[in-house]
Amino acid sequence: MAGRKNPFEDLEEMIERMSRQFEQSMGGGAMEQLSGSGASVDVADHGDEFVVTADLPGYQKEDIDVTLRGDHLQIRAETQQETEDSDDEDGQYIRKERRHRSVNRSVTFPEEVDEENVSAQYRNGVLTVTLQKLTAGDGDSHSIDIE
Repeated sequence: MAGRKNPFEDLEEMIERMSRQFEQSMGGGAMEQLSGSGASVDVADHGDEFVVTADLPGYQKEDIDVTLRGDHLQIRAETQQETEDSDDEDGQYIRKERRHRSVNRSVTFPEEVDEENVSAQYRNGVLTVTLQKLTAGDGDSHSIDIE
């Protein structure tokens, strides 16, 4: 049905509010949540904007997905690599290694951000996401292009 709100969005917002309240009661400022395997993340408040810097070495830009919904930033990265060494003529494996890595990191901000005014850059294994602050948001989810 068109126009019907997803009930899971309400549940997710409630969990985020509870987490934010818990973090604030523990003396935290900008709240960071670690989900799954986490990357090192710095969150800076520059007055009119937040800047999130995440270390993601070994990933390609195409491996990284950044989304924003309200005051919740989600960073996901996934890569697979396969190495094959073979000295055999008949195709028997001498060595074959597969590697799968993934990172899933969430950051919730103490203030609303402008979902239309977000930029992301990935250079030399470091992802930098800049988010302008806003007083109100519409609650939709937005995918962020990485330069």
